[in-house]
Order: sequence, then structure tokens, then C-alpha cells
Amino acid sequence: MKYFYADDGEKIHLQVSGEGSPVVMLHGWTASHREWLPFIDRLIPHHQLFRWDARGHGGHRLATDTVPSVQRMARDLSNLFEHYHLHDVVVVGHSLGALTLWEYVKTQGCKHLRKICIVDQSPKLLTDDSWGYGIYGDFDCERSAALLHDLENDFAEAILRLAAMGLNARARQKYEENAPGLQKARDWLRAQEPKPLIACWESLLVTDFRPALACIDIPALLIYGGASNYYPSETGPYVASRIANAELHLYDGADHSPHQGDRERFVHDLLRFIDVA
Repeated sequence: MKYFYADDGEKIHLQVSGEGSPVVMLHGWTASHREWLPFIDRLIPHHQLFRWDARGHGGHRLATDTVPSVQRMARDLSNLFEHYHLHDVVVVGHSLGALTLWEYVKTQGCKHLRKICIVDQSPKLLTDDSWGYGIYGDFDCERSAALLHDLENDFAEAILRLAAMGLNARARQKYEENAPGLQKARDWLRAQEPKPLIACWESLLVTDFRPALACIDIPALLIYGGASNYYPSETGPYVASRIANAELHLYDGADHSPHQGDRERFVHDLLRFIDVA
């Protein structure tokens, strides 16, 4: 595994593979570079892939006292571009990765970017009387505080319940049945250091990424799950309506990870989008 140093001295770990035009892939919260493993064989013949473990993720202990916020991760993304001298980059962001990309756009515009791909994310997690496209369509400050309490008491189980007790009935059923694969996810989460991941989560809750959408002046591919665990079906169309050159794909029946639910469709859609002039 390779690494580079961010401008605060933190070591950021990543995998670099393939040759060709650069594609940076940003994973979701609590995940790692391994989220993108199912797609690399199809991508690396023509593209150089950069898959990081965002700071505080992937089991890497932090060496600095810097809070691993989404704002800091956007700076890390800029540092990655600078370290590897990347230009005209395609960035793919799922969940936290999408928010990191939007934060980058808020501060840097579309500098270094050629195209972007957003996978199932709302630009504002908390809901209120004027915003219903956040988590569950009904996740206010009170529910947020309850989740933070749960994360501090049993980090792994709180995250599994967050995914299970939302808008996807199948996810709820799998949790209640303790379906195969759930224990593997539980073991992974229990092996992580909760404190930096909770700090990251808190930074997401207090940030409104909606202003960034209008700043995107490059082609954007939007992949949303038709049965997302977290976001109402109107979320993808809302995001598409705020980006000038957006292409929206709704994967019917897919949850918060539509790229994993229909891998062949996702990699086909992504390659076509990357390679079209």
C-alpha cells in the first residue's frame, strides 16, 4: 500500500493501480479502499485508479491531532492531486466520498476535475421544516443526538441499526434475521477506532453542501438507489436539478450502495461516462 503526507503531516494510505487517465475513488463512511475492489479489473486497463483510506478510516491510526472532518478530507483530496500532479481527474464518491467531493468543490471549485460521479448521497443530512431530503426524510436534531449517544455506547451496532431501521424494508429484515454477512460487517466495525469516525460524522451533520451543487460546471453522473436505506426517492432528482450538466440514473430496488447491488450496470455506466467525449 502506498501513502502520501497531507499538509498537516498525516499519512494518507492509498492503492494506486492501472495506467491511463486518472480516476480517484472515494469510499463511504466507516469503509475503506476495498469498497472499490469489485470494479478495478474493468477499470485498470485504461485508467489509473487512486483508492484511498480516508483519514481515520481503514484501521490506520492517526498520527496527528487534526480532527478528521469532511473539511479536512477535502483538503486531503487537494493534497492528493498535488502530490501525484493530477489534472483532468474523474472523481467517484459514494456517501462520505460524495460529501468530501462537494466540500472540495465548495472551496476549490472544479479545479483539477474533468468529471464527477456521485453515488447515493444527500447534500444535507439533517432534516427540518424546509428540508425533507436528508436521512430517512425525517432526521432532525433530536434524532441526531440520539444516534450520537448510541455511537458512543456501541459504535458497531449503532451503525448497523442506522442502515437497517431506515427506508429499506429488506435491510431491516436482514438485520432482524441476523443474515449472513452481517456478522462480518459487525466484526469490521468493531475493529475500527470509533473516536475519529464519530468526529467525522459530526462534521457531516453540521455542514450544508447544497451551495456546492451550483458550483459544479463539469459533467456529473448521479447514481441513486431506488430503495435507499437513507434518502427519499426525490433526493436524486433534486441533486440533478441543481447541477447544470447532470445525468441521473436510478437503480430500481437498490439500497444506499447501488454500485454494489448491480455491479455490472454500475461499471458499464461509469466507463461509458468516463470515456465519452
